[in-house]
Amino acid sequence: MDKAEMDRVERKQAQVAYDRAKTGKYLLWTFGIAWVMQAGVAFLYRGGLSVIGRMMAQMLMALMMFVPMLGVLLSGNRLAGMGWKPHIRGKIKPLLMAWFFPAILTAIGAAIYFAVFSEHFDVSGAYLINIGGEAALAQLEAQGISYAQYILISVVSCLTYAPLINMFPAVGEEAGWRGFLYPQLKAKYGKKKGWLIGGVIWGMWHWPLMALIGYEYGTDYIGFPVVGILLFCIFTIAAGIACDWLYEKSGLIWAPAIFHGAINAAATVPVAVCLSNTGSAILLGPAPIGVIAGLPLMIFAGILFYKSE
Repeated sequence: MDKAEMDRVERKQAQVAYDRAKTGKYLLWTFGIAWVMQAGVAFLYRGGLSVIGRMMAQMLMALMMFVPMLGVLLSGNRLAGMGWKPHIRGKIKPLLMAWFFPAILTAIGAAIYFAVFSEHFDVSGAYLINIGGEAALAQLEAQGISYAQYILISVVSCLTYAPLINMFPAVGEEAGWRGFLYPQLKAKYGKKKGWLIGGVIWGMWHWPLMALIGYEYGTDYIGFPVVGILLFCIFTIAAGIACDWLYEKSGLIWAPAIFHGAINAAATVPVAVCLSNTGSAILLGPAPIGVIAGLPLMIFAGILFYKSE
């Protein structure tokens, strides 16, 4: 994006007028559709996942990422002007930050977590068996790939192509949250309060899955599901601040989408080298949604929050 277009997008963001009716309609559509879909995913899980059932559940969860974008349209708003044209001139720095910062922050957080809970570090392949069964590990070994090599491949993908691939479903959320809702909230409440409220709303959007099937933290932790759903809001506040800051700096909706996709990719690596059943310790890490492992992201977001006007 050239400077003139960047200035135009920034001016548009600054001149957003809060529309209570359209914001309310957006939230009703976005939450209504997504929560129905989440109920469907929970129904599939509770019915015992066959191969087809697992595929359907995963498809529903993937499609759900486009619901915020759909909510923008159904509430009578427009997607135009969110910075869709992929002009990168003058935008290299925020785009590189969006691409690599999630992996760096996640790696630092995971290192802190495993320094505290060294007994949780595990490269036996138990994680792969847990999510795909013995056949998954056997298939990997049949291809001549050890579990350590599998982890290395995952790390390389997080630093190269995974953020780009994940960017496309992630932009479905970013167009709704950062493209529409956050500008509305900032126009109404100011940047800092808008960031906080927006992050809580983003976290709440995931609550049914977390309460019904233990999405993100599982079910085997103290205070299920209340502690998990509240803790997740801390993560979404921090991630939301980072995403919106990158959007402001770049003027491109693709920047927060890359960050969103990159953190989704990076979060899988520390989980893959951790024991599967750590009980309430999952609230602490090793993924960045945990209190300890999420410290680097929270500190980064805290700095952005403190320095914001």
